[in-house]
Amino acid sequence: MSSSPAPLIEPKRERLRLIIFSSERSGRCRKVDGFLSGVLQRGHNHETFEIVRVSADERPDLVARFRVEQLPTLFVVEGKKVRRRIEAPRRARALADELAPWLRGPAAARRRSA
Repeated sequence: MSSSPAPLIEPKRERLRLIIFSSERSGRCRKVDGFLSGVLQRGHNHETFEIVRVSADERPDLVARFRVEQLPTLFVVEGKKVRRRIEAPRRARALADELAPWLRGPAAARRRSA
């Protein structure tokens, strides 16, 4: 008989959702999409979030339900709980800092050292 311990099996963790309220007509929304792409690419974080895009033009009911007042507005959702609300980030670094608790790489390191 082997005395080595059985391997630990970690429960499968549900992937975080990043819900993005935006408008195709908004230049700021397109700019923040670029910020987000860069932030996720920098730390190889493409699999961190399931990204859900909500068109404010097509779903005003959800805009009202989530009390979105500025576009874009992003929500980090874990399970059924909103962990972070980010309204109209102005720079890629500001967005990276907001998402740092869930990211690997430079943004996460900056957040931990602050």
